[in-house]
Amino acid sequence: MSTTATGTRDVPQSRAEVWRALAVLQPYCSVCDVSYVVSGSGARTTFVCAPGRLDGAPPPSGAPVGHILEWRPARLVTTRRELTPETWTTRIAFDDAPGGGTRVTMTITHEPNAGARLVRWVQRAAGRRMVQRTVDTELEKVPAHIAQLTAG
Repeated sequence: MSTTATGTRDVPQSRAEVWRALAVLQPYCSVCDVSYVVSGSGARTTFVCAPGRLDGAPPPSGAPVGHILEWRPARLVTTRRELTPETWTTRIAFDDAPGGGTRVTMTITHEPNAGARLVRWVQRAAGRRMVQRTVDTELEKVPAHIAQLTAG
């Protein structure tokens, strides 16, 4: 049973700038304190995500692997990260905001990969709250991601 939540945030920057800040994976993101090791490009991109700075070191064994499922520059990116007990799919849509700037719409889906169906059903309400908190937290970070891009 998957759980999905959506949220929206408007920012004053252009879609191209917001796209670069949120969709183009950098080797290290100081906002999230995560390093990415990326291979491929566009919709064929695979990435490994590891906490902290790798500074050229390989990611630890068992680090989450992600795939870009959809890639439409300055419009849409969808990624899927596979962890042992769960899969997270994140869809970020970029649209023009009324009055200028960019509207960022984030949809996150969480799917447990383990556990009995009854247990997952019972935990569904807590899962919905967790996924909505994740969306809200990630949308709160959007200005910091943009600032990181413009500062670097």
